[in-house]
Amino acid sequence: MGLKEKLHTFRVKNQDKKWFPVFSGFHTFLFTPNEITHHGTHVKGADDLKRTMNTVVMSLIPCLIFGMFNTGYQHYLALGEIDAVTGGFFGSGFWTWDNFILGFWKILPLVVVSYVVGLTVEFIFCVIKGHEIEEGYLVTGMLVPLIVPVDLPLWMLAVAVVFGVVIGKEVFGGTGMNILNPALTIRAFLFFAYPTWMSGDKVWVHGAVDSAGTADAISGETVLGFLAQGNTTDLSQKYDLADMFFGFIPGSVGETSTLLILLGGLFLVFSKIASWRIMLSAVIGSLAMGLIFNGIVAAEWIPEYSKFYSLMSFEYWQHLLVGGLAFGIVFMATDPVTGSQTNRGKWIYGFLIGFMSVMIRVFNPGYPEGVFLAILLMNVFAPTIDHYVVRGNVKRRLKRLKNATIYPKVSGEVEALKTETV
Repeated sequence: MGLKEKLHTFRVKNQDKKWFPVFSGFHTFLFTPNEITHHGTHVKGADDLKRTMNTVVMSLIPCLIFGMFNTGYQHYLALGEIDAVTGGFFGSGFWTWDNFILGFWKILPLVVVSYVVGLTVEFIFCVIKGHEIEEGYLVTGMLVPLIVPVDLPLWMLAVAVVFGVVIGKEVFGGTGMNILNPALTIRAFLFFAYPTWMSGDKVWVHGAVDSAGTADAISGETVLGFLAQGNTTDLSQKYDLADMFFGFIPGSVGETSTLLILLGGLFLVFSKIASWRIMLSAVIGSLAMGLIFNGIVAAEWIPEYSKFYSLMSFEYWQHLLVGGLAFGIVFMATDPVTGSQTNRGKWIYGFLIGFMSVMIRVFNPGYPEGVFLAILLMNVFAPTIDHYVVRGNVKRRLKRLKNATIYPKVSGEVEALKTETV
């Protein structure tokens, strides 16, 4: 008897044990079912929850690896030990072992803490409630390290993960029942509980916090941070457009490379995991809000000394290249559980996310980023949007039914009943 058969026998004998959901979770993750179909025609689908979550995780891996290289690159660049990257995405000075090793040892603990703490909470609730472990946290556990600063203390991350999984997910019934995105709930908790570790110009580059106030102090100012301070100087003197698109800028671990986020979004769309309607409408919404702000500046309705002038005058399409807007649109707004379910609702839901993300970004001087707040807000309103979309469809169908003419099967009575409607 092989290992697989022994484990299957062990599983059958211990189905009534309290700890069975934990064992079953590891067993189903590592092995395929022991039952095999021999006869008959069966519909085989490859879109179960585990495969769906693994597909999303695969789309996030490039952002994770790039974040490791960028962590080392930003650190050594701030220290003046290397020069800025030249030559495009594969330019020299970025893809080096020194950058990767530093980033790897800084980011790996974030990933480990995210998964270990989150899955432990999931296991505890599965044992208490007696239901099977679901694979929903596979994606959340990967998203969390990508949306936080690289030097975030691990204990803060652990506390936030416990809060996010319990309050944002388990109290609603677990995977598929939550109304808020768990990863964004974790980030929101970090922002409101530990704001100094989620904003400012010291938390985005490794070593900036430890060196603050010393002769060797370095700055990790992001593009949005630079604009939020009211700087009216030419942004291109500090950040190049190519750097913003490729991701050679300070920021959260996995949110900087718009190129890799775009490729990940295309992968999710073609694999039919994520909704292209939400992505496209969110992009349109952000561009619309950016154009409105640019129009206000062009009309000289706001003076240059205003604290909102720099962000309002920022080119409308460049909002998609900085901050977490692109990452949030692709990997978080498209969450099939917390987003709108109807096609028309997805257009409304996505548009409002993009529209409000840029608006919050401009009018929130304390933290010039708005995508996570916009998505959480629309998570709450997604059921309402779908409700009115469905009700509108029902009304239109009832109206068509009311005006429909019913013709009897008897041909002689057709003329008499042509004018009758229901």
